[in-house]
Amino acid sequence: MTPLEDPHAGQDVVAAGPPLGQGRVAVVMVHGRNASPRNILDLARQLALAEVSWLAPAAAGNTWYPLSFLAPRPQNEPFLSSALRQLDAVVAAAVTAGVPRERVVVLGFSQGACLATEFVATRPGRWGGLVAFSGGLIGPPGTTWDTSASLAGTPAFLGCSDIDAHVPKVRVEESARVLEAMGAAVTLRIYPGMGHLVNDDELAHARAVIAAAAAPPPD
Repeated sequence: MTPLEDPHAGQDVVAAGPPLGQGRVAVVMVHGRNASPRNILDLARQLALAEVSWLAPAAAGNTWYPLSFLAPRPQNEPFLSSALRQLDAVVAAAVTAGVPRERVVVLGFSQGACLATEFVATRPGRWGGLVAFSGGLIGPPGTTWDTSASLAGTPAFLGCSDIDAHVPKVRVEESARVLEAMGAAVTLRIYPGMGHLVNDDELAHARAVIAAAAAPPPD
């Protein structure tokens, strides 16, 4: 594909923590609009978990897709499909390094949370987890999502303000219902009056999801 067809191809992936294959779990961290891998990796420092390989891919121009996640999907192409392919490539690198998908957690904030949620929902099977800070599934109002495939108990945490200017509460709630219908184990938290940010309660939930993915399997 040409750069016009696949604008995010070849962008950097910034890593922190132990190299892939040496940590117990890999967390793919998806930054927001007009941000960078370094911004989302600040959350890794706040989460303060050992034995985690943190992987933060970069979006071309610091933005995954140009319009709102509620815009008609064709208006966000080819950027949206390219962004999903970029996450596919990061996950494939983790799997190649010996980290099974069951120990891969996909985490995002804002635009990155929307992309992370869409990514997991469209790639069924068991994941280590999904953490979506202020985000939801992508598509205009009235979109319906295929819930016939199973997420096989994938833990999913969705947290957002009830007055977020970028992410309507109704879409976050709708996304939680879709993920539940697909068999994910969903925790939804709506925070009254919160700004467009990540609070301590959300970090605690994220920490629990990642720690569970990193735990040794039962005997």
